[in-house]
Amino acid sequence: MEPTRQQAWDTLTKYTKSESLLRHALAVEASTAAYARKLGGDEELWRVAALLHDFDYEMHPTLDKHPQDGAPILREEGYPEEVVETVLSHAEHLGLPRDTPLKKALFACDELSGFVHACALVRPTGLDGLEPKSVRKKLKQPSFAAGVHREDVYKGAEELGVELDDHIATVVEALKPIASELGLPA
Repeated sequence: MEPTRQQAWDTLTKYTKSESLLRHALAVEASTAAYARKLGGDEELWRVAALLHDFDYEMHPTLDKHPQDGAPILREEGYPEEVVETVLSHAEHLGLPRDTPLKKALFACDELSGFVHACALVRPTGLDGLEPKSVRKKLKQPSFAAGVHREDVYKGAEELGVELDDHIATVVEALKPIASELGLPA
């Protein structure tokens, strides 16, 4: 089966009802898709993996279950092993190798997409005019978006082989077309 974005969205919304988790999935999808275009990846496949990376989080919100307990569900639904392994590899606690551009991009985009979204939420202009310098400054404030693992943001850019400022700029640009879906000024 060649999974489609629509199938992934259907799977995601079957298991995820939280608006914030759905928005997070959309943000990670947009950012990961931007890297598919930059790196010559299969954009549809990369979108599928990104949409599904946290599909089981409402059912399994703890590290001893997420995302590993979601993997059998993805297999049952017919997703290829490449998607399942990519979803599993985004979880730092599992220690799985991120040995493909897709795995590296998903990991790199996960925490940063959420953080950029949080930065945009507190700005009257949202993503418009959001500069990497401002995002880096917020990263140094532990109380801001405290749930975001800063070390994963830095490690993700490093594993992907991009400068942090370039990575931030890519994510900001990727989110702009879906700003209204993310609850941000368009």
